[in-house]
Amino acid sequence: MYDDVLNEAFKAMENAYAPYSNYHVGACVKLKNSTYIWGANIENASFGVTNCAERSAIFATYSQGYRKDDIEALAIVSDGDRVAAPCGACRQVLCELLAGDTPIVLSNKKETVVTNIKELLPFQFTTEDVCR
Repeated sequence: MYDDVLNEAFKAMENAYAPYSNYHVGACVKLKNSTYIWGANIENASFGVTNCAERSAIFATYSQGYRKDDIEALAIVSDGDRVAAPCGACRQVLCELLAGDTPIVLSNKKETVVTNIKELLPFQFTTEDVCR
């Protein structure tokens, strides 16, 4: 069911720049209009300014003028032994920039899990907490 967006995410993974961890991650946002937007992890010697693949993809999506209502699914893949899963920072970004029920497809070619941000981050810190 998600083969198309997973294949695109694996293609995006080929663009990863991971000279420090050697852990390559690709992500792909599939829009409802069948547009695919890629992201890859980009590392930096100053690890704090490294950007994860899923944030690269979602930021590129928003930079092109799309918003959460335009997104059909997000795939995140890696070449690791375990299924790729978003880090805490990415989960926080995704809880604001994805609709809560948008499918998030996680894979490493051996295993695939379909989830959403509500399951990945059940007690979300949102605009409701800071905007009163």
